[in-house]
Amino acid sequence: MSFGKNAGGVDVGTEVPVFPGTPLLGSLHDLKSDSLGTYLRAQQRRGDVVRVSAGPPGMRADLYCVFSPEGVQQVLASQAANFRKDNAFYQEVRDSFGNGLLTSQDEDYLRQRRLVQPLFTRRRVDGYAGAVAAETASVVAAWEEAVDGVVDVSDEMTHLALRAVARILFGTDVEATADVVARCFPVITDYVLRRGYSPANIPRHWPTPGNRRAAAAMDELYGVCDRIIGQRRRAGAGSPAEDASGEDLLTLLAAARSSSDGEFDAAELRDQVLVFLLAGHETTATSLCFALHLLSRHPEQQDRAREEITRVLGDRTPQAADLDRLPYLSQVVKEAMRLYPAAPVIGRKAVAATRIGEHAVPAGADVILAPWVTHRHPEHWPDPDRFDPDRFTPEAEAGRPRYAWFPFGGGPRACIGQHFSMLESVVALAMVLRAYAFEAVDTEIPVSAGITLRTEGPARCRVRRVDR
Repeated sequence: MSFGKNAGGVDVGTEVPVFPGTPLLGSLHDLKSDSLGTYLRAQQRRGDVVRVSAGPPGMRADLYCVFSPEGVQQVLASQAANFRKDNAFYQEVRDSFGNGLLTSQDEDYLRQRRLVQPLFTRRRVDGYAGAVAAETASVVAAWEEAVDGVVDVSDEMTHLALRAVARILFGTDVEATADVVARCFPVITDYVLRRGYSPANIPRHWPTPGNRRAAAAMDELYGVCDRIIGQRRRAGAGSPAEDASGEDLLTLLAAARSSSDGEFDAAELRDQVLVFLLAGHETTATSLCFALHLLSRHPEQQDRAREEITRVLGDRTPQAADLDRLPYLSQVVKEAMRLYPAAPVIGRKAVAATRIGEHAVPAGADVILAPWVTHRHPEHWPDPDRFDPDRFTPEAEAGRPRYAWFPFGGGPRACIGQHFSMLESVVALAMVLRAYAFEAVDTEIPVSAGITLRTEGPARCRVRRVDR
């Protein structure tokens, strides 16, 4: 069926094929039990633009799923103005983690991005390599005491990434903040997920056990952030100039200002800090965990990465300049991000009817992008479930569409911290792989889509000191 043209005269194409579900609930059960597998089957059976319906009649939600790199590029980049962060899930994230760079829109987002961007230049981010190396050295030392030589790399990399981002954000206040975040974040993120995917929610202020637990966790998390922000402001902010050194990121955020955009007030500062804590540790922890898991199952690639590390670094601590000197290790990280993208599902709300491929996505539609699926698209990734870091040689990358791989999003809302994520991942992996050889204990790790990709069980590896 053709839908003709929209109000702007654009041919919006034909009706989107439907992924079949049950008459009563559509695909609700499948999405709840295995959303990533459901999206993958939808692409395999119905193509690159698919409508997935979920919920009982009268409360049914239609999800317009876009899986091709070309369609992803339309949604995130070339026609990004047609697709906004206006869905229920993003509203729940806003209500819990504030209106920072992850969730803000329009002029709020543009103003925040202009104030924050100077703090994420490559030169400044490179200065954080030392903090990452220091936290990784602590992990390497602690593994000497691992019981039976077994560590859970999911837990360990979450601990490492959280400590690293807390040190970079808060400097000497790392101890108190890391403990609070580790305790409160799981409570808040589970609360966001339950509400974000529920067809109806009770008000947050009702005194139910779930509301009270989440409110207590938010109060504790907000409290420690507000205390440190207040201390920074009383002490006086430093200069955000490009050559500033020795300042934590919070101090630089407090100092960020311009004649046109002003500066962040205390609440805005807290919103940015919460977003950086969320995006800065869970995403990198996922990449590190699965890079080690994949290497532990593929000894040939592990040995190749270790040979490169020892040849380039010897016994010295890795620095930011080593990122370009460790190309195979960078390819390992990218391939881990392909198979296990930290943001496996991305949502948008269509505000205008748009033609994607030959299909019509109507105004008001909830749109789903799934890196989990696009990163396995058989047209661009032969034998897609196979771990092969050589997919990311410069020549191989040049031969694929830009959005066949998009772990950091893209377009005007591309992740501001993507260079930091790559830097942290390569520095940390270089240090742990130089010190230890890894062998998988858990060869399969169930995962699910939360705010970020979540492991649903342990990711244990047996570690053995490498003799050099």
